[in-house]
Amino acid sequence: MIRPFQSSGLRSPRRASRKIRRNVLCIAGLFATAVLLTPWAFPGQVITVDTHTGTVTNGATQTSTVDRRYQQIEPTHVPLTKSELDAKTRLELVRILQAEQGFAMRPFPRGHKGLTLAANGKLEPYGEGYLSMVTKEGLSAKPGDRVVLTDVKFEHTRIVFDLNGGPDAKHRFMRHVEIGAGPNMTPVAQQGDGQEPVGARLTLSFKEHIPELTGAEVKALLAPMISFDVKTPIQAFTDTLPPRLKEAILNHHVLVGMSIDMVLFAKGQPESKTREVEGQMPFEEWIYGKPPKDVEFIRINGNRVVRVEVAKVGETPVIFSKDEVEGMMRTDGTPLAPPDSHTRTVAEGDVEHNPDTQAPAAPPSLRNPGEKLPTDDQRTGVMRPVRMPKPKPAAQPGNNPDEEPNTPPPPDVKAAAAAADSPQPSPAKPQPPN
Repeated sequence: MIRPFQSSGLRSPRRASRKIRRNVLCIAGLFATAVLLTPWAFPGQVITVDTHTGTVTNGATQTSTVDRRYQQIEPTHVPLTKSELDAKTRLELVRILQAEQGFAMRPFPRGHKGLTLAANGKLEPYGEGYLSMVTKEGLSAKPGDRVVLTDVKFEHTRIVFDLNGGPDAKHRFMRHVEIGAGPNMTPVAQQGDGQEPVGARLTLSFKEHIPELTGAEVKALLAPMISFDVKTPIQAFTDTLPPRLKEAILNHHVLVGMSIDMVLFAKGQPESKTREVEGQMPFEEWIYGKPPKDVEFIRINGNRVVRVEVAKVGETPVIFSKDEVEGMMRTDGTPLAPPDSHTRTVAEGDVEHNPDTQAPAAPPSLRNPGEKLPTDDQRTGVMRPVRMPKPKPAAQPGNNPDEEPNTPPPPDVKAAAAAADSPQPSPAKPQPPN
């Protein structure tokens, strides 16, 4: 009899369907468990509840506040013609813009892609994307730094500007040419020093084509990112800051929260510096002035001012420790608004407390809020550990290390000791009668 061949690895369709069903149910159960546990998967999550309107806002979905230097720009309003740029005007723009110098109004990141500015439009990227690009690629120019247009390229709908040498490494044809035969090949030109490029790239884009432009119009379109006005270094730096912060620097005032560059522009180099450690925080103290003039002590941790102390002769020193710059550098430059009285913040998960600014959490209790017990008014002392008296050593004449006179014992004690040391007379035996 001939039997059909069956592989031991195959199973019946019914058993296979049962296994698939079990796997699907298992995956569905795990997915449901993950959905239920999702709110607890992010420790420190903050939920804001408005008790007046009943609105609940999840802190994870809110847009985080970014430094105002990385926020969206204000679009320009430069009139543009509808005619297309011709070759003659293009050469004229290259002669005007090539090697032109200006001042950076925003941070310029490194990297091949760079920033893209739409003509009379917005900047891309901005916000978190802008900040992440600077963090990932590195910083090529800070606000207020001088930049040079080292290369200008015209494409169909955009103009590409390379700043400070551009972000791409320079490859020369001769570096790839070798002369020789067989394994003995000698390069014609030696390789470069291997320095990484530190320049940036800015692209000015248009909708359909590049219109007829003049050099002044191109500079006006680039004004939100690069200023081509004649300025001093301090003017170029302070023009990128909010008005109040700019006024403080020009008046030589130092505020808590300023960066090192702001302090240098406001006060210059300090007369002396000291490095100390308070607790576990290292800091650097910059000292300006000498008595009998006013003396300012600027405490810097990292790149920020954390404390300002002003000492005048005959007066109590004035200490400032509240950050005044953080609110001005947020979003639109306005200070942080105080929270609404109807808003209550609830923190979920593992919330970390700052031991320097926050008190430790109270231990758990079964009392109701505001409840008091009769024993709360009773003031009971704390029992201290019992201390046993130490035995005093016996006095030994002539063996006193402290050279103190040996105090004689009391008379009754002396008499009792002498009686104990003297031999006791034996009792008399009765005499037999005669």
